[in-house]
Amino acid sequence: MNLSPFPFSITDFSSIEAVMHKGITGHAEWRVFHKDDLRIRLVVYSPNYLADHWCNKGHVIFCVEGEMETELQGGTKHLLKKGMVYTVGDNSDLHRSFSKDGCTLFIVD
Repeated sequence: MNLSPFPFSITDFSSIEAVMHKGITGHAEWRVFHKDDLRIRLVVYSPNYLADHWCNKGHVIFCVEGEMETELQGGTKHLLKKGMVYTVGDNSDLHRSFSKDGCTLFIVD
């Protein structure tokens, strides 16, 4: 990853308005800011959240709280727990998220 030169900054996610995204079940609450080509998000999944799409975007995802299950289009499922990170590249493995009890994620893509 190459980061363009931008000055040091601190972001308070609580000062960013949350945007709700409905899932097949539940919802995701996104707080987003951008640094050039980077999208940086704090995302909260409600209990029983299931994404409404298969995603082909690459991500670095850190689980701040709770647990999330990621299903790959081929059928395998992977559990991400508090303190764990998952990475996937653009156009690599189609994936979608599910959280039984809800979770909080820090995502860079």
